[in-house]
Amino acid sequence: MSLKSCALVLAALAVAIPSLAQSTAPAAKPKSTTSTAAKPSTAATYDHALLKPAMLTAKAPETYQVKFDTTRGEFTVTVTRAWSPLGADRFYNLVRHHYFDGARFFRVLPGFVAQFGLSAQPAVNAAWEKAPIKDDPHSQPNKKGTIVFATGGPNTRTTQLFINFKDNTSLDSQGFTPFGIVDGKGMNVVEMFYDQYGESSGMDQENITKGGEKYVAQKWPKLDKINSATLVGTAGAAPAKPATTGKPAAKPAATAKPATPTPNPQ
Repeated sequence: MSLKSCALVLAALAVAIPSLAQSTAPAAKPKSTTSTAAKPSTAATYDHALLKPAMLTAKAPETYQVKFDTTRGEFTVTVTRAWSPLGADRFYNLVRHHYFDGARFFRVLPGFVAQFGLSAQPAVNAAWEKAPIKDDPHSQPNKKGTIVFATGGPNTRTTQLFINFKDNTSLDSQGFTPFGIVDGKGMNVVEMFYDQYGESSGMDQENITKGGEKYVAQKWPKLDKINSATLVGTAGAAPAKPATTGKPAAKPAATAKPATPTPNPQ
């Protein structure tokens, strides 16, 4: 589903339920230096396997954990595949390949949800625009702390997610299917995410997907960021994260606007 279509869905639901939006974190600007020696590039690297979503279809373990290290602290999510098999598999593959590293919580609405899932890399966003997964049968309620894929309609889940700040039972009949839950006191961290932009940053998804970190750093600099999201516990070894080197990373070719189904806990 195109971003334009998602925007229409959001508008239709705005009266009853606030729509969800996400954002990514800005890349740090290299500091100026007076040295005459060439300074190594600080450009972010990423796993280029993310440019081929069709190849990232590994089956997830029946249960696994993901540790999020954010600008507000750490929290862990426990995923139960039986709750939402296709959703759990998609999340597993995204985490294994460090998709969420550097991404922002771009839509944080107190008393509702914290939304994220737009990559810091525009080329990666573009690659996942046309890689939706089918819906899973709804099996778990949208309780406080559950993590859920956002959608723009039936069978449109791609990469955007949200964490419920409260029991959002009104979402249960709208196709929003939880696949995991934030552990223990992790919600104390989630509830600290910057929320003063309200819907403004959430409704700016088109520019965020096209501009990535550079755009977010300029337009929405206070949004909290995911430093890393990694598999832990029984999930098994994940592919090594690309190492940052002094050599500038090749600039991704320009691509069409990444499709990020607008998670509206519609």
